[in-house]
Amino acid sequence: MSEVREMLVAAKTAARKFMNTSGEKRNEALFAIAEALEDQAEAILAANDLDIEAAKEKIGEVMIDRLRLTKERIAGIAKGVREVAALPDPLARNLQTIVRPNGLKIEKIAVPLGVVAIIYESRPNVTADAAALCIKSGNVCVLRGGSNAYRTSAKIVGIMKVALVKVGLDENLVNMPTDTSRQSATELMTAVGLVDVLIPRGGAGLIRSCVENAKVPCIETGTGICHLYIDESAELDTALNLVENAKTSRPSVCNAEEVCLVHRSIANAYLPALKARLVENRIADGKPPVELRLCERAQKIVDGVAATETDFDTEFLDYILAVKIVDSVQEAIEHIAAHSTGHSDGIVTRSEENARAFVAGVDSAAVYVNASTRFTDGGEFGKGCEIGISTQKMHARGPMGLEELTTYKYVVYGDGQIR
Repeated sequence: MSEVREMLVAAKTAARKFMNTSGEKRNEALFAIAEALEDQAEAILAANDLDIEAAKEKIGEVMIDRLRLTKERIAGIAKGVREVAALPDPLARNLQTIVRPNGLKIEKIAVPLGVVAIIYESRPNVTADAAALCIKSGNVCVLRGGSNAYRTSAKIVGIMKVALVKVGLDENLVNMPTDTSRQSATELMTAVGLVDVLIPRGGAGLIRSCVENAKVPCIETGTGICHLYIDESAELDTALNLVENAKTSRPSVCNAEEVCLVHRSIANAYLPALKARLVENRIADGKPPVELRLCERAQKIVDGVAATETDFDTEFLDYILAVKIVDSVQEAIEHIAAHSTGHSDGIVTRSEENARAFVAGVDSAAVYVNASTRFTDGGEFGKGCEIGISTQKMHARGPMGLEELTTYKYVVYGDGQIR
C-alpha cells in the first residue's frame, strides 16, 4: 500500500471519530495550534530559508514572495487560526425543520464533509489556514503542497500534529504526504471512497489537471484574471489609488488586478496619470515598475508595450497590466464576460446607474464598486481565513470558509409512520 493510500485510510478512520467532537474541543485544538506556531516560529523560518534558497534558481522574485515567511507573517497565520476558533460553530446548526401532515418531523442539519484533500502550490500559509478551517468544521485534511514549499509546510504540519496530540486528539486529523510528485496528486484525485472532496489551489495548470482528471468530487477554484473598469464618471485619484493597490500591493496572488478597462472619455486624462503612478513614480521610489500592455487606442495616448491577443486572457501574477479603452459600461461588461475567469471584477464610478448596470451584468464570484479587488479573501470577508476561492456556482462560490466545508443530512423523526 502506498504512503498516500495508508494516509487516506488513517484519515478516513479519524474522520469518523472526529465528526462528533464538541465545538469546545475543536477550539481547544486551534488555540493550541496557534500557540505552537508562534512558539516554533524560528524552526519554521529555518525551514523556510532552505525552501527559498532552493527555489531561487527555479522561480522569480514575485513568486518567491508567495513562498517567503517572516515573523510577522507567522504571527498573522497564528492570528488567523485564533480568528477561526472565535467564529460560530458551523456544525451547531439546524438549517431547517419541516413538520409534515403525517406527523413526521424532518430536520436538516449541518455536518462535516469528511476527508478534504487540498492540492496547492508554494503558499505555506495555506497549510495552516486549510488545517484550521478543516478542524473547526469537523473535517480531516490531507495537504499535498508543492515541492518548493515542502520543508516549510512539513514543519508546520509536524507542529500542528504535536499540538493535536497535546489536547488529546488524533494526529491524523492533519496529514501531508512526503511525495510531492504527480503520482501523489493523482492518487488523491482518484481515491474514490477515501477522499470526500478535493480542492485544488494554485495556477491554471494545476486547477485544470484536477478538474479534468479527478474521480472524486472536486471544487474548482479559479485563476484570477481580475478587471477594474474606470468609468467615465470616475474620480481620478480614487481610480489611481484603486488600480495601484489592486495591481501592486501583492501581484502574485489571484485577487490582483490583471486588466484595466478605461472609458474613452476619461482615457486622455487617466492614462498619463496611471503611467506616472505605476511606472515613473515607482522607478523614482526604487520599486518595480508595472509594464503596461496597451491596446491600439491606448498606445496613441501613452507609451507602452503593444498588447497581444493573449494578454487579455493571461493571469500575469507579476508587475504587468493589460490596458484597454472601451466606449461604454456595456462594452466593459461584454469584455469581462469574454475574458474574465469569474473571480473578482470591479467598477470605479460616481454613477449609481452605471454601478447598478455593472453589478447586474458581471457574473463573477465577487463584484466590486469603488473598491480594490484585493479584498477577495477569506479573512477580509470575515471568514477568519480561506481554503480557496471558488469560481464555480455549485455549493461554494467566492472565498470558501467554514460554511463551505460543511454539507447537510436530513434527520427524520417519526412515531411509527409507514408509507
